Amino acid sequence: MSEIALTTLVGSAGFALGAVFGWAARASDFCTMGALSDLVFLGDRRRLRAWVLAMAVAMLGAQGLQAAGLVELGKSIYLGATIAWAGAILGGLMFGYGMTLAGGCGSKTLVRLGGGNLKSVVVVLVVGLFATMTLKGLLAMERIAIEQATGITAARLGASDQSLPALLAGLGLPHAAARILTLAVLGGGALVWCLKDASFRAAGGTLAGAVVIGLTIPTGWAVTAILGADDFAPAPIASLSFISPMGDGLMYLMTFTGSTISFGVAAVGGIIAGSFLSARLSGRFAWEGFADTADLRRHLGGAALMGTGGIMAMGCTIGQGLTGLSTLSATSFLALGAIISGGLLGLRSLEEGGLLPGLKSLLKP
Repeated sequence: MSEIALTTLVGSAGFALGAVFGWAARASDFCTMGALSDLVFLGDRRRLRAWVLAMAVAMLGAQGLQAAGLVELGKSIYLGATIAWAGAILGGLMFGYGMTLAGGCGSKTLVRLGGGNLKSVVVVLVVGLFATMTLKGLLAMERIAIEQATGITAARLGASDQSLPALLAGLGLPHAAARILTLAVLGGGALVWCLKDASFRAAGGTLAGAVVIGLTIPTGWAVTAILGADDFAPAPIASLSFISPMGDGLMYLMTFTGSTISFGVAAVGGIIAGSFLSARLSGRFAWEGFADTADLRRHLGGAALMGTGGIMAMGCTIGQGLTGLSTLSATSFLALGAIISGGLLGLRSLEEGGLLPGLKSLLKP
């Protein structure tokens, strides 16, 4: 098969997978920021349980593919030789805070766009611009300098890579036992915590949406690793992630002639299409714009933070929170913790009228 035909095949699969994600996220109201907001302001954990269930399904599915020898997760960007802890923490905080200002994370922005939210058009454009600037533009040198100055190699910790099982094996635990223990504690524990709640089990649509979204992650790994395998032009395997692909998508639209679509860019388009279909068929499609200038400022600032922070952290709530965690990457756990912390800070600051009051509220004993 020619390289162009293979890229088209992988891109088509990415679009279809993104459409499934977009449909499920719209239908089940799957949202990381919404889950945090429900927890903080309402004490409702159902959407948080949905997110954790999606994470557990993604993790167990990806590790199952790895155990079966179908996918080699060590070839992904998440299991690189260096633990980029500073970028994960700083970028994660920026992204988490930014998503509260912009009304949602990267995936939620695309889902909202499919439902007629015109504010999301602005957010996507600004996220894509700042993501590209941070990845290979004006801010790239600063990002690289931070990574080089603070990164810790897995070998320095006695591990073969930066996955949690490898790090545990570096402490003397047999590698197979370390992997089983990690999956039992994280994946098994997450499933028990989610499914023990009767109200969550009764929310059939929310639960089903979480399972479907979780399954899109190992499916993405399989698409790029198996369907997209090319001995003559090997490339890192990937699954769903949305910040860098937003920037790549803008470049693709501007330089279409002679370009080939990637899995990530196709998935971004698929999410918008899937959300659009779900919104139209359910009667929930509605045009929405900015309420005032202050609303526009918040979204612009939040999008800039998301684009910059998402690249520094090597992913968003999906790119690191689901896809990255499915590889058991230590950097992904750091990034997700920082994103959650930034999101909580952002919610408190919006509630109390500014960054400083929000920070004080989080630091209260």
